[in-house]
Amino acid sequence: QVQLVESGGGLVQAGGSLRLSCAASGRVFSGYTGSWFRQAPGKEREFVATINWSTGYIDYADSVKGRFTVSGDNAKNTVYLQMNSLKPEDTAVYYCASRVGARLATKVYEYPYWGQGTQVTVSS
Repeated sequence: QVQLVESGGGLVQAGGSLRLSCAASGRVFSGYTGSWFRQAPGKEREFVATINWSTGYIDYADSVKGRFTVSGDNAKNTVYLQMNSLKPEDTAVYYCASRVGARLATKVYEYPYWGQGTQVTVSS
């Protein structure tokens, strides 16, 4: 079992930056993939970014490429999401998710482990 706890959300003006953290505990292995999803009010949860802790493979949703950076600290079992040039449309609850394996996975159902979410609000 893996437990995930997000932190770092908040209110920021458009153009600003935030860094989210996701700390993992429990049966965490180097073969895990850590990802970020987000869900805006009235919308489905969507993929944002992913990183595999063993291969270092990284991928992003087109909507955040060039603005967001995902990284991981294996020693701390923590995944980060640095968000720059934030836009009002980035407003959402951001969730950390984890799965075993290096295959690219961008669907909600592919992830068995989820954090509780952290709110990000970008004002215009």
